[in-house]
Amino acid sequence: MRHNNAGRKFDRNTSSRKAMFRNLTANLVLNERIETTEAKAKELRRVAERLITKAIRLGEISYTPQEKLSEVDKGKRLATKRIISAFLPRWGTSVAKGGETKKVDLVEKLMLDLAKRFAKRPGGYTRTVKMGQRRGDNAPLVIIEFVDQAGAAEGEGGEKKAKTKKAAPKKAAASKKTAKAAAAAG
Repeated sequence: MRHNNAGRKFDRNTSSRKAMFRNLTANLVLNERIETTEAKAKELRRVAERLITKAIRLGEISYTPQEKLSEVDKGKRLATKRIISAFLPRWGTSVAKGGETKKVDLVEKLMLDLAKRFAKRPGGYTRTVKMGQRRGDNAPLVIIEFVDQAGAAEGEGGEKKAKTKKAAPKKAAASKKTAKAAAAAG
């Protein structure tokens, strides 16, 4: 019986399973959205959210410039960076639209971008969207992504503002018409 043995094994030994989750977490931090199987995504969520929580617990120290920190805060930040980098690979490579590769510091991205973005959020930094079944083995596929994606959040906010700006002049025009009708009647 598997009492008090949480987590899935994925038919792998410990080192292979740990390497798989390191790479999945690195790709999630780098691309902020990946496609994988449902079981792997559920386990990846546990790993990724714990790393983000470690960065968030520092507070503003995690995303304040190094020069503005006191010696004690620098030590706290360094200790957290070392804890995160013990699990997460330091560097990731992303491919830009032009086909050129760009080297990204994953630990810095986690500490600066993601910790600042999720600072006010009390957990639940990722979501999974079911995609259907994989051809071949019929495994359930999902997309796992961060909840507040930088590009998506800005785009949605811009559209909402544009809609409210368009709606406001119509209401103003309607109120002018009713004012003119009331003046003509009275």
